[in-house]
Amino acid sequence: MASAFSKWLVDPKKNPLAAIHKKTLSSRLRNFGLRYDDLYDPMYDLDVKEALNRIPREIVDARNQRLLRAMDLSMKHQYLPEDLQAMQTPFRSYLQEMLALVKRENAEREALGALPLYQRTLP
Repeated sequence: MASAFSKWLVDPKKNPLAAIHKKTLSSRLRNFGLRYDDLYDPMYDLDVKEALNRIPREIVDARNQRLLRAMDLSMKHQYLPEDLQAMQTPFRSYLQEMLALVKRENAEREALGALPLYQRTLP
């Protein structure tokens, strides 16, 4: 019951409040030229750090460039020009598949009783 409710709660196609939230988030991300996956912090979650290490370097470089541009615009109290905002794709994912793979590997490692990858030490 709770999982059906939680699925309904976050689905923008079914819940009008979720649709409003998605629209607002989309406009905020477009203002700075960010994607939703750019909001994941590799210092907070080691799975995100591992996923970023596995994706191609060009994608990571583009992510870093978007973050630097967003910080620069924020410090200047400005937004991207309207023509550039129209070209942004805030919900186009580049990290979710690799992040899901890393989480599955960690779950499998835990199920087999091995130490997590990040806690291993050399003898």
